[in-house]
Amino acid sequence: MDRSTTAVHAVHQDRKAVKFPVSVPGAASDIEPPTSIDRLLHASLGRATFGISPASLALAYVDWALHLAQSPGKWQKLIEKAVRKSLRLGAYIAHTSSGARCPPCIEPLPQDQRFRNDKWQRSPFDLIQQSFLLHQQWWHNVTTGIGGVSPHHEQVVSFMARQLLDMVSPVNFIATNPEVLDATVRERGQNLVQGAINFMEDLARTVEGKPPAGTEAFKPGRDVAITDGNVVYRNRLIELIQYKPKTKSVHAEPILIVPAWIMKYYILDLSPNNSLVNYLVGQGYTVFMISWHNPGPGDRDLGMRDYLQLGVLDALHAVQTIVPKRKVNALGYCLGGTLLAIAAAFLAQKGEDALHSLTLLAAQTDFTEAGELMLFIDDSQLNYLEDIMWDQGYLDNRQMAGAFQLLRSNDLIWSRIVQQYLMGQRAPMIDLMAWNADATRMPYRMHSEYLRRLFLNNELFGGRYKVGGKSIVLSDIRAPIFVVTTERDHVAPWRSVYKINLVVDTDVTFVLTSGGHNAGIVSEPGHKGRYFRISQRSAGENYIDPDTWYATTPVTDGSWWLPWVDWLTDKSGGYVQPPGMGAPKKGYPPLGVAPGSYVLER
Repeated sequence: MDRSTTAVHAVHQDRKAVKFPVSVPGAASDIEPPTSIDRLLHASLGRATFGISPASLALAYVDWALHLAQSPGKWQKLIEKAVRKSLRLGAYIAHTSSGARCPPCIEPLPQDQRFRNDKWQRSPFDLIQQSFLLHQQWWHNVTTGIGGVSPHHEQVVSFMARQLLDMVSPVNFIATNPEVLDATVRERGQNLVQGAINFMEDLARTVEGKPPAGTEAFKPGRDVAITDGNVVYRNRLIELIQYKPKTKSVHAEPILIVPAWIMKYYILDLSPNNSLVNYLVGQGYTVFMISWHNPGPGDRDLGMRDYLQLGVLDALHAVQTIVPKRKVNALGYCLGGTLLAIAAAFLAQKGEDALHSLTLLAAQTDFTEAGELMLFIDDSQLNYLEDIMWDQGYLDNRQMAGAFQLLRSNDLIWSRIVQQYLMGQRAPMIDLMAWNADATRMPYRMHSEYLRRLFLNNELFGGRYKVGGKSIVLSDIRAPIFVVTTERDHVAPWRSVYKINLVVDTDVTFVLTSGGHNAGIVSEPGHKGRYFRISQRSAGENYIDPDTWYATTPVTDGSWWLPWVDWLTDKSGGYVQPPGMGAPKKGYPPLGVAPGSYVLER
């Protein structure tokens, strides 16, 4: 074995050499532990509030209300705005009533697709939607721009105001939605009958704990996650899949993929036409994939140290045993990318040159601008979540899904209700939608540590994140890095991901691609409408701020997969014969065919 393989092997064999801290600085363990009755109360409330802390919302509301009450100048401006908006609406009504053509008082925001249909331009629905949009704008003015309110509380209050307004949008009611009214007349009410059937079916599935209708057509190992391979390693947290080669020779360096454990791994191995794994194997790469165990109550004490050791480090050791004397191209997606960055910094600190390159997909290393997800991150909210997880041993996937759906309530909640229950139409189930419904749980200890140490305290970016009792720093990483982020990512906003350029001291290729957190990554060649921006920054070059970078970086049509594979190929050490499947004589025999058993856990 070469130096890098020996180093990782030493960490694998001698767990005492990695003395992970037992307590988490700044976590709930540093304050007086809550009593069981407090935790039981919070856990019971959490089931009704989808894990959102009522105390956190109340604190934000009080901060906003008290400061607004003490701001007579703000009240004056709000009254003036209300009068101006009323006059604009009145003038619009007068012009349209006389039959004259009149431009709208207000246009929907670019991302608001609710009123795009021409039917909303007919009277009286044009007046209804214009009135709603003006009210929506006014309430935004009410909840923002008040001196003294903390930025976090302002964001929370503004967000909750948008949620309440979205609930009463005219789109959501039969009498005020011209599309629904037209469909009801045209279909003689059958759309509402079918909508009622859809609602009862969804309700029954929810009560029985079943996935949404149509997901049965996308079973892992039969319809999705079908790239040929074997499980070559298993511990209590991961299964490691090695995929069979499709070419007579392969690139010398293997690829290890670390997906997020909040999702099933097969987001990167969906149908054969959009599977990143299948694409890589076809390009002559030896690919390994981590498949995470779906935690249950017995896994409550699994922490970040376990995900690092049992996940990335154990998998890396297995890969370097099966493909000896080669460094590894490591890829991490979302939370898996953050964990991979931690592992890379940890290995670099120990002088272990195990990684040939690092690819991070929609993965944050700085969490100060983590988008609207930060609405759910403060001490009150995390204390509430910890009590919910203390009771269950994990955070349920339905509770996580509820929070993510609120971030995009128009797209994920209300438009779905209108389409399926008022229009009576179900969108055809596709592989990506079926995968999205196949969520996993998060163990109590790990999720608490992750949220407090990374989101709340931002320890990794600040150089305060400790592994084995020592702080690790991202600037120690010397392997070249390829970073991919997406334009409409509500989980890892691209400007947040871009901040990796501030802390690493190595070559960075940065890609901003079209799409969202998932669809932008699953961007196979030939996918219509895809485009991206790409730039390369060498170690030592001056930093460019994200807005300047965006304005000066040209757009390229197509899939980001192509330049990424070119980047890997340029750094490849040439072609070799494909390695065997596993290494039976070295303790890594094939244990079964892909996709393995962990991906099927419910």
